[in-house]
Amino acid sequence: MSTAPYDDRDGWIWMDGEMRPWRDCKVHVLTHAMHYGSAVFEGQRAYNGTIFKLKEHTERLFKSAELLGMKVPFTQQEINDACYEVMNKAGYKDCYFRPIIWRGSEMMGVAAQKNTIHAAIACWEWPSYFSPEARLRGLRLDIAQWRRPAPDTAPTAAKASGLYMICTLSKHAAEAKGYDDALMYDYRGQVAEATGANVFFVQDGKIHTPKPDCFLDGITRRSVIDLARRRGIEVIERAIMPDEMEGFEQAFLTGTAAEVTPLSEIGPFKFEVGEITKSLMFDYDALVRGQLPA
Repeated sequence: MSTAPYDDRDGWIWMDGEMRPWRDCKVHVLTHAMHYGSAVFEGQRAYNGTIFKLKEHTERLFKSAELLGMKVPFTQQEINDACYEVMNKAGYKDCYFRPIIWRGSEMMGVAAQKNTIHAAIACWEWPSYFSPEARLRGLRLDIAQWRRPAPDTAPTAAKASGLYMICTLSKHAAEAKGYDDALMYDYRGQVAEATGANVFFVQDGKIHTPKPDCFLDGITRRSVIDLARRRGIEVIERAIMPDEMEGFEQAFLTGTAAEVTPLSEIGPFKFEVGEITKSLMFDYDALVRGQLPA
């Protein structure tokens, strides 16, 4: 895994329909996306040369762009093909992808109807978001000061860049206190998600997870729910209040970067890294590597 800054690496990035040298992929300082957050993106991973759930990720990318009023100047198939082109050009088999769509710099102001819509795809080798040691012992989460916004105050169904500002603030604050990440509540005070992953809880052999009505219904989240049901485990999607966490036995995160990662603490609440969590962690690892049917 490279430790070089992301703007100073060897390699290639697909940008606006062509492969360009990595260091040449630059945008102007007056790009609308930089000033007003008008960008949407995806995070996806390849395992053994196959990009997991690529079709679903690209569909969500286009839906996010639509919610922000951006018409993508490429088809979904062109984006899918470009992802594989980037990976093959890099010579990777196991890597992380970052497709992004953004508004350019033709207009500078809140209104930007005439701005060109741009697209780029980069990929790089990247191990687990959390270290293997941290995953097995269970992560420690702080409780964030910031809350996920209501769906009538922000386009919460979009994977939009601007929505992650409070996630960065929350994770920075948690890490400054020695935690691995932070759990965020929603605008109602209900349990929502971590800064970049969905959260699940286990109680009496059943799995409970917040209903994603003001945050993303993650693609990994849906995959793990399916894996749990294949094992005959009941999954209950519902509103979860913070004080309920005291009665849960296990907890874990899911996400493209996080995969399935156990939790040992959320604020004052403690959890064990139990068998249901471990089973789903191993099942997901097998699923993404083609060792279980999709």
